[in-house]
Amino acid sequence: MEGPVRPVFTYTQQDFVHQVYRTGGEPEHSRFDLTLRSGWKEKMSRGLFRYHLGELETRLLPGEGDYVAQLNIQRGIERRKPQEILSIKQNFDPKLFNFNKINPEEVLFEMCSCGADPGSDDKGKSAETCHQNGLTTGSCMVIINVSPLELGHSLLVPEPAQCHPQILTPLAVQVGIDSVFLSADPGYRVGFNSLGAFASVNHLHLHGYYLNHTLRLEWAPTEPLVPEKCLYQLTGFPRAFMIYTEGQDPRVAATVTCKLTDILVDRNIAHNVFMSRGCPPSSNNSSSSSSEAVPSGLRRGVRICIWPRVSCFGAKEESAFNVALCELAGHLPFKNREDFKDIDEDGVKAIVQRYVFNDQEFSDLQQEVVGQLCEVNGVK
Repeated sequence: MEGPVRPVFTYTQQDFVHQVYRTGGEPEHSRFDLTLRSGWKEKMSRGLFRYHLGELETRLLPGEGDYVAQLNIQRGIERRKPQEILSIKQNFDPKLFNFNKINPEEVLFEMCSCGADPGSDDKGKSAETCHQNGLTTGSCMVIINVSPLELGHSLLVPEPAQCHPQILTPLAVQVGIDSVFLSADPGYRVGFNSLGAFASVNHLHLHGYYLNHTLRLEWAPTEPLVPEKCLYQLTGFPRAFMIYTEGQDPRVAATVTCKLTDILVDRNIAHNVFMSRGCPPSSNNSSSSSSEAVPSGLRRGVRICIWPRVSCFGAKEESAFNVALCELAGHLPFKNREDFKDIDEDGVKAIVQRYVFNDQEFSDLQQEVVGQLCEVNGVK
């Protein structure tokens, strides 16, 4: 892809924001937030999107799920037609649309990590110094999503020239985790749809966007699975695997996440992933009643939620909303006003239940995942 020279956003772990609060007011913005939001708004003003995204009509559905419903009719009409997907392991096809074929004006910037070990002397070097000395690693192109869900909706495309298929790699997961820690806004989220889970392009990418509403998964109760590897499960509906990290070494969380999704890929299980600021896992000693209480606004860590789900290959889409990364997280972009106005929490759960594993299927998979992760990592 030729075009103008891309701006480069270079960072180190010194740029991570570890103390993020939900205050109900206007959030603070980091250097990453300012770079992303200003570039995104500038491209919106230039008409580079398929439609103008204003403030979306929003409903907070009553109920324990805390669902956030938004009316986004234009996305349902204008979004790119999904490619034909026949397998979760489908190879990259250079003849089809991919992110090396986009309009160069859609590029926001290139993300580059300094790549220093957490305990090394290089950690103290500034991002600028690392970039000047050629020490950056993990290049990722950040481009606008031309059919946006919300403010700042962009795509993170790791090593685009390598033409990776839509299967998570350690670099892709780490870039996602890094970007959440680089943001001072608790509403910044990152997600991933596998093939068969409503990924529309078979070229490795993640979604990032801002949603200025609390989602239940930020604080939802958990149970430990392999806590020494930061692996837990969300116990509410829909059940999910959850990896938690406070950013001291995000590579550990990225490695565990990738090992888990590799197990799913090997078993041809479609999956969605969602990363968000969140609270630490529930204490083992917490009673069920106390763990249901919404905690304080502090969000010092990142929760990485992974939902195994029923594969959708050529399936008819739902009229109200498709069940993908943001819908499983509790953010529901509706395609028509009638469903948006009329649906309640029971209606949402009925749609979601058609696409997620039931309790027995999840428990069987959980046992296999825990066994394989313990075997790989030597955990007894």
